[in-house]
Amino acid sequence: MKLPVRYIYLIPAVALLAGFLVSCSGKKIPPMKIALSKAAPNYIHWIRKADTTVVTMDCYGRKPDSALALLKECSGLVITGGEDVDPVLYGKGSDSILCGTIDHYRDTLELDLIREAVRMNLPLLCICRGEQILNVAFGGDLIADIPTQYGMSVIHKCEDYKNCFHKLKTEPGTLLHSIVGCDSGFVNTNHHQAICNPAPSFRINAWATDGLPEGIEWSDPKGKAFLLGVQWHPERMDTSNCYSGKLIRAFLEQCREYSTKGK
Repeated sequence: MKLPVRYIYLIPAVALLAGFLVSCSGKKIPPMKIALSKAAPNYIHWIRKADTTVVTMDCYGRKPDSALALLKECSGLVITGGEDVDPVLYGKGSDSILCGTIDHYRDTLELDLIREAVRMNLPLLCICRGEQILNVAFGGDLIADIPTQYGMSVIHKCEDYKNCFHKLKTEPGTLLHSIVGCDSGFVNTNHHQAICNPAPSFRINAWATDGLPEGIEWSDPKGKAFLLGVQWHPERMDTSNCYSGKLIRAFLEQCREYSTKGK
């Protein structure tokens, strides 16, 4: 069929557009992968609420070599909440009597993941138990049971964990403060252990009003990858809270940068 003259002039443009689409289809960017030390729906939903294209990868249940190999496919690592960290790992074995459930496999797995992520300069976000084992991985220690060893002027754990909150103060001049932009606010809480002495590599970036540390980061971040540990559960909070939504968006931004420059 012969085209009307007025359409002939469109042929080069159509051909150019078709070629462009074909070339682009051959360069499709794969979705960004984020590793979770132990996946749970709350964490996956929180991540995908910030970026629906992210693929989450569960490290739990894998053999150590397999879990570490998985990190090479990923652009970031989240160490999630869970059981108590074994006090033997921070030189207070006698405190084991104050602990609840201990998962020795998970302790070993997460210590290996943290050290490998740091070696790879992989962005690292550690939540609740994750913050605690991050501190232990670098030589810090923990309070094994807050009510027994510290006191209860602030309640850090309630029977109804979904409705348990306390005030938080952010340390000025920290990475955390630069992300959340909040001097203080309220966060959820569900823990009976906490950081006692931060590892030499870390500084405390947030405090509960009873003086307990609520977050850690590099004391000297120069030349190091993004690293942040928080004691609260931002994945369970409304993302309109500065201590939740801004946190995951900042982490994913660092992961995107790593995916394009760091690998």
